[in-house]
Amino acid sequence: MVHRYRYNEVLVYISVSEVAMIIRTSSEIYLDANATTPVLSEAAQEAHDAMEDLFGNPSSSHISGLRARFILESARDLVSEVLGAGKGQIVFTSGATEAIQMGVFSTLCEVREHRAAGKLSSEKRTLLYAATEHKAVPQSIEHWNQLLGVNNEILQIPVDCNGQLDLEFLKAHAASADLICTMAVNNETGVVTDLARVEEAIRSVNSSVRWLVDCVQAVGKMKLDLAATTIDYAPVSGHKIYAPKGIGLLYVRESTPLVPLLTGGGQEQGARGGTENLPGVAAIAAVMRKLVESKTYTFSDEKVLKGFRSQLMNSLTSAFPTIEFNVALEHSVSTTINFAVKGFPSKELLDLFDAAGVRVSSGSACGSAVRGSYVLEAMGLPRWQSDGAIRMSFGPLTSESEIVAACERIEQAGQALCDSCLVVSNDAESLPGQEVDGLIQLKNGSMCTWLLMDSKSKQCVVIDPFEELAERAESIIRCQKSNVIAILDTHAHVDHDSCRKMLLKVIGQYAADSAETEDELGWPQIPDGIAILEDGSEAPYLRVSDQWVIAQADLPGHTLLGRVYLVGQLAEGGHLKAADVELAFPGDTILIGGIGRTDFPCSSIEEMYKSLQQLPRLICPSTTIICPTHDYNNDFSTTLTSECVENEFLRSILDDEVTFEQFAEKKPVIDAGISDATNSELVCGLINADGSDNSTIEISRDQLKQFFVEHQDSLIIDVREPHEFAFAQDWTELGFDSPPENIPLTRLAGYLPGLLKAYRNAPQDVIFLCRSGRRSGAAASVARRIGIESARHIGGGIALNLKNKCVAKSEYENMGYMI
Repeated sequence: MVHRYRYNEVLVYISVSEVAMIIRTSSEIYLDANATTPVLSEAAQEAHDAMEDLFGNPSSSHISGLRARFILESARDLVSEVLGAGKGQIVFTSGATEAIQMGVFSTLCEVREHRAAGKLSSEKRTLLYAATEHKAVPQSIEHWNQLLGVNNEILQIPVDCNGQLDLEFLKAHAASADLICTMAVNNETGVVTDLARVEEAIRSVNSSVRWLVDCVQAVGKMKLDLAATTIDYAPVSGHKIYAPKGIGLLYVRESTPLVPLLTGGGQEQGARGGTENLPGVAAIAAVMRKLVESKTYTFSDEKVLKGFRSQLMNSLTSAFPTIEFNVALEHSVSTTINFAVKGFPSKELLDLFDAAGVRVSSGSACGSAVRGSYVLEAMGLPRWQSDGAIRMSFGPLTSESEIVAACERIEQAGQALCDSCLVVSNDAESLPGQEVDGLIQLKNGSMCTWLLMDSKSKQCVVIDPFEELAERAESIIRCQKSNVIAILDTHAHVDHDSCRKMLLKVIGQYAADSAETEDELGWPQIPDGIAILEDGSEAPYLRVSDQWVIAQADLPGHTLLGRVYLVGQLAEGGHLKAADVELAFPGDTILIGGIGRTDFPCSSIEEMYKSLQQLPRLICPSTTIICPTHDYNNDFSTTLTSECVENEFLRSILDDEVTFEQFAEKKPVIDAGISDATNSELVCGLINADGSDNSTIEISRDQLKQFFVEHQDSLIIDVREPHEFAFAQDWTELGFDSPPENIPLTRLAGYLPGLLKAYRNAPQDVIFLCRSGRRSGAAASVARRIGIESARHIGGGIALNLKNKCVAKSEYENMGYMI
């Protein structure tokens, strides 16, 4: 079987066998067992035997069929023993999601039947589920409630800060409920539900309501005795307990109705039509047999697992000093650790762990799109903990050697963050692992804070500080032992204060006297000199390095008080020519894909019109890189020329084709199209999404090495962050003589002026790389936008194409590679 990966630029074909080969040869530490587990060797062998030797149909009456039937029923007996099912029914399914559907469907069919027969009161009826349930539960309830025409009210059962159900709410609503869904162990946090107390709360007010309990994360981790409870349905998934994907089961309490989702054939005692998945059943039987043999119906001794958890937590605490564990240990199973690191979004930590060869997740694999956790939000945790949540889950069969290796790798990851200045060492005299030169972009949502740094002079200028990014900026400044000569805002809103003064306070000794100023936007009282701009006007400047000065010019409109900061090289006579301006920071006057809004009380349409016409007189439209205050589509940076190509209205303004009267008439209409309600942040302009570039290279993985061998003369850039790049890769596997250049995406804007200049002087192929292809795709898009037409990237990234050796940086350098 061949998988076809298609991204913006490079189309890569890769087969299942090739993926397996990569995994076998990589140094991977798997800590995402709540998402799926490896298949137990005994289970794999049983599945293989069922496919190769015992392949009969369990419904057949001949000997081959009888052998298959024996496997099926033996497995059912084993499952029944492990779950304590008693006389309850065990139905094999394709997985837990199907099992959940069966329970919900059966219940709502019963409700509809009783309603038609007049057996239910006319009072308002409800369907209840815990706020932290796996999404398969509420989505199943919503689907069948609507499709079957039951139309009950659906309510979430709140949880407290420990993830425990609000039992008073449950009691208050259980009497009118037709279905209640809870879970034994939460898949994101590992929180264990006190099912005895939940049962007491339910049955004290409603003895007949159907109760579904998700047991997916409980089997093998705790002893279950379902028949001793009033639980009606309990779904279980095979691939969470060392069986293959595609096999699961549903426990159904004795006398509880079960309406088949699939009919035809009468299999599973008529509960589920279709020939049974015998290899899957044989595999899950092997797992259940192992649990039965343990006598405790669990995979491992709880004390051992708690010890493993302590080792991991100690390493995490050492690696990440600002870590917060999101769940108290006494409330969770020992195999799940949920945490957040202050100042780090989950996406950044996922990339770091992945580079280190440690596989973790940001939450449920079925809903993981690297966004805030609804589970932690339901628990009332702060937004930063939800947005930064990482789930580290190890299987109960994990060995001590695997835990030791994981701890070592976690501590290496923490050191990589120290080396890249994102975590400051406790040693005040320590030197940074990497000296930072040029421009750094810090982002939180659409908000951009820019750090202009010079490693030689240690001078630093901060542009557009945001409170959400202040801690990250502070870490870099302290680590680099920078001398912050200015903290600048590009504009001022009357309804909120800048965090400039707060940042000044926290960086303390690293703030130069010049940064202490009464200027509303932070410009120092005494500049280093006066530059003459392209339009002949004079502008005060600060010298940042031997190469760069930063000058300021007024640019009002979005707000009445607004400026643009121009970074470039002074020519003879103190001239800062437009062609020499490499970077421009216009605030929200120019946005990528739009123009700043002018409908604030502090805005001026007239001043905006003047500023838009003034800006191209100060910078070079085709080469000056524009770095906005907000970046709504992860486009990073742009040029005026590029914006004019995408924005006809802007082009017509800059070309004097639009009078002020026409501008004043059209601009309010544009601003009226802005919708703040759909965003968590105030939107500072109407943004049009940039059109995608669909030029592609079709290449198989077998050809990829040859592709790079033939492109040794190309400029190949790895845009991963330094703390990811620090983990050495076997670049020779892809045909490299030496590692590619590492230009992190957060520093790309400062690199673009030189790249554009070099490309114009001597055009060459520019190929971007990253882990998954997303960041390299963004980098290629930015490069193409500013005029580097040969920019491409490897779609799908290097994750499937490169062996992660995870050796120490010094060892890698000893091989002859410099990082």
